[in-house]
Amino acid sequence: MTDRAALPTTFQALRMVKDDQGSGQPQMQTLAITDLPEGEVTVQVTHSSLNYKDGMAVAGRPGILRRHPMTPGIDFAGTVLHDDSGTYSPGETVIVTGWGIGERHDGGYATLARVPARWIVRAPEGTDAPWAMAVGTAGFTAMLAVMALEDQGLKAGEVLVTGAAGGVGSTAVALLARAGYEVTASTGRPEEAGYLTSLGARHVIGREDLPALKRPMESERWSGVVDTVGGATLAGAYASTRTHGSVAVCGLAGGAELNTTVYPMILRGVNLLGIDSVTCPVDRRETAWARLAHELPAATLATMTQERGLSEVPALAQEILAGQVRGRTVIDVTR
Repeated sequence: MTDRAALPTTFQALRMVKDDQGSGQPQMQTLAITDLPEGEVTVQVTHSSLNYKDGMAVAGRPGILRRHPMTPGIDFAGTVLHDDSGTYSPGETVIVTGWGIGERHDGGYATLARVPARWIVRAPEGTDAPWAMAVGTAGFTAMLAVMALEDQGLKAGEVLVTGAAGGVGSTAVALLARAGYEVTASTGRPEEAGYLTSLGARHVIGREDLPALKRPMESERWSGVVDTVGGATLAGAYASTRTHGSVAVCGLAGGAELNTTVYPMILRGVNLLGIDSVTCPVDRRETAWARLAHELPAATLATMTQERGLSEVPALAQEILAGQVRGRTVIDVTR
């Protein structure tokens, strides 16, 4: 086991600090290893990713970071340097998502991280850190959504993915298409139709083409839904889900309010399934990552992934909030 005394003494991090007006601002800083938070496992981070929540944090939006200064980045992958618990060996490739990292606990936008051992998942055999963060929190969430629909007996027919050009949406489209479902991708960016078709979408519709919620229940269409948008989009998709269908809910880019009724639940037996990727149990995490390794090999992910450096994150944060980032963005924290 690597002795703590042999660990690097300093590391690089993108930190969110408060300016004179009390607003959060990103700064690249050199920190001492003693600045790392508590935890048994010290990880040499090589890759993180860009998620919508990261964009809000780095842009200084309130309500994401629970303290300042803070290192954002809600996921990371890298190699174990030291583990006080003895669970992991130096050199093992590991993945961390959720558990409040990048919100309450310093996250992945740094070259070192320290976390509790119970937060860690070993990278599946045959994968590496760049693959893991090409999947990232978004892809992991999409896999949990697909698994939830399957648990409820998802049947053949049209499966709707909203916000389909984003990270969660892109991965959900690819996973569902690979499983043989007839995927309809909904997007507010019509220029991404070719991209979504390349991922396996059978149909691409505009956001405005979703059924508007004019009645408590609309005509039945969707066998299942992966909703990454929330708000009016979720309400319309839910009202037009078929009898005994299910809606996996995992986003709120379009709003947190849900103006609807219980009628689809009690008259059609429609299930609203909440997808929690933050405190997801370890056994389900391991199942999800194992499936992702099988169903989303690196070659498949390449069509939906770009790689950027840590210094580019502040500009990327503005782009993802403006809806200008498609698919997955891997952050190489070493550059």
